[in-house]
Amino acid sequence: MKRIKYILFGFLLGVTVLSCKEKVKQDDDKLKNASWEEIEDYADGTTVNFMMWQGSTAINDYINNYVVPSVKRKYNIDLQISGGQGPEIVQLVMGEKQADIEQGQVDMAWINGETFFQLRKVKGLWGPFVGLLPNASLINFKDSFISTDFQQPVNGMEAPWSINQFSIVYDFEKLPNPPKNIPELKKFVKEHPGTFTISNDFTGMTLLKSFMAELGGGPNSLDGMFDEDRYTEISEKLWSFINENKRYFWKEGSTFPKEQSKMNQLFANGELLITYGFNEGGIEDKVLNGLYTQSTKGYAWSNGTIRNSNYLGILYNSPEKAGAMQVINFLLSPEAQLKKADAKGMDSNTVLAMDKLESEWKDKFLDARKREYGPTLKELEVNAIAEPAPEYMIRLYEDFRKKVIEN
Repeated sequence: MKRIKYILFGFLLGVTVLSCKEKVKQDDDKLKNASWEEIEDYADGTTVNFMMWQGSTAINDYINNYVVPSVKRKYNIDLQISGGQGPEIVQLVMGEKQADIEQGQVDMAWINGETFFQLRKVKGLWGPFVGLLPNASLINFKDSFISTDFQQPVNGMEAPWSINQFSIVYDFEKLPNPPKNIPELKKFVKEHPGTFTISNDFTGMTLLKSFMAELGGGPNSLDGMFDEDRYTEISEKLWSFINENKRYFWKEGSTFPKEQSKMNQLFANGELLITYGFNEGGIEDKVLNGLYTQSTKGYAWSNGTIRNSNYLGILYNSPEKAGAMQVINFLLSPEAQLKKADAKGMDSNTVLAMDKLESEWKDKFLDARKREYGPTLKELEVNAIAEPAPEYMIRLYEDFRKKVIEN
């Protein structure tokens, strides 16, 4: 009798699990076919969990002191922020999938590039949802730097949030003529030993992609799908260049900074004469905060530096998908994008197309506080190159460790 009861219990449990899964699927399908008014109703009163990189004071201030209270006031949504980026997001999703968790810890995440690639591989994102957002109509999806993420069509699976370009940073009073290509960099490190290095992080690997494009013969040399033979050919040149010259790097190439904040501090105290970063170098807030001098400038590599967008995605098992869409739609609003573009605030370029805005908002963007120190996206666009396929970044991380750090 006990055995029969256990079999019956197991059967009922299995039916319950299948019923829950079917209900989730039905709810998701219903949401994808809902009107925006219905989505707003579903979102009202929800708690939305947002996982994002928290390494910038300006970004944290924008999110915590502007976005969080705004979505509470406007939509009765409690936005909870948790720290995490690329690997942490992917590990969370994979762990929840393996545990068959239908209602996940996180609703939305700040992503791009190889994270988008890895989440797509494990079907970790929910969508397409971008076409449901009213404010998505204000974005110019004909811009390939917005509609394509590391050579991957976005296809409504992630919403563009910001667009920026990688920039090399220097102090023109200390270094009037910074290097703009690999031969000049090779000469520079020998003449100024210890003042250059490569960070072992996303930013450093992005610099290496610019180097690879130059070594490959031109700005478009890494375009298209990942090519193993092409990667091997160009990366061998890259590792040879680095290993032949790393004795002239910071700490004689015996160690490499793991965080961009460390690079910023080394540049600020004069140990490094060159640093780099996205958002056209991230110069403005550091000058305004007194970390960098007012003689700090930014420029693009002659062969080009990476321009890309970053995005907001909804995780496959988000329990509050409607709430996440409401938050993302707000983040794409002219109001929120204008606040984010303030050079004395988050200082982030809008993804909204000016010709799609009402004249009132267009004028506000034109009148917004501009940068005094860092270069603008417009100034660097002639040297903009597209992100290569995500496999390049994944391989660079692995091979930089094996062929440079451990060599």
